[in-house]
Amino acid sequence: MSLRSYLAVFTAVALASGCVVYEPVPVSQPSLQERYDRSWSAAAGALSDQGLTITQQDRGSGWIVGTRGNTTIVATVVTLPDGRIQVRFDSRGATGADPELMNRVSDSYDRRMGR
Repeated sequence: MSLRSYLAVFTAVALASGCVVYEPVPVSQPSLQERYDRSWSAAAGALSDQGLTITQQDRGSGWIVGTRGNTTIVATVVTLPDGRIQVRFDSRGATGADPELMNRVSDSYDRRMGR
């Protein structure tokens, strides 16, 4: 065999041995309860982040009430029929003193959810 043949065989073996195939790693999806808990915690945390005091909460019904002065914000956490979690914030009372409060609560929620 010539030197050229040896180099060709060596190159082919070297290239073939450099290929590695990895098995896919299964990624587990969070359960519905884990996603609900995360959304619940983020909603409560968002209210606290913006200086609201949580005065009432009912995890089974999915609502959290936060107040600051004469303003009340209610967070509602609901599991939809398709398995998605919906979080909604509603304001009650005087919002004139801090008209951007609702937006800041929503932004805090998004940050806590990694959005």
